[in-house]
Amino acid sequence: MAAGLRTVILLSFVLAVGFLLIILSCALWHNWLPLLVALTFVLAPLPNAVFPHCCGADEYATSFEEGSGPVDFGRFITAMTVVTGFALPIVLAHSEVINSQACVMSIIGGGLVYGTILAYSAAFRQEDSEYD
Repeated sequence: MAAGLRTVILLSFVLAVGFLLIILSCALWHNWLPLLVALTFVLAPLPNAVFPHCCGADEYATSFEEGSGPVDFGRFITAMTVVTGFALPIVLAHSEVINSQACVMSIIGGGLVYGTILAYSAAFRQEDSEYD
């Protein structure tokens, strides 16, 4: 019980730091476009969570025999969204729409947000038992 509470507190702290970096990257340079990174990384794990339920597979199945079309498509959409989350600030900084420091802050903050979501889902994943 105490280990689960410590994990939740640590993950919430890291998530708050990630969102703080993203919001600071917007507020310090008076340009709110890097806020799209937060939306991108929050929506990234959704296809991985939704598509495995289409065919009843495990969302973290690593074997090639267990994969199916909907699961692979969900992984592809998730990977595409994560790459977009990292590439969007770089493209905006290259085109001089946002500052390069805002780009770095939003990438680090977005990585923290997505990493926290992955860590939470991995730490609190419930194993299916054959008695349920």
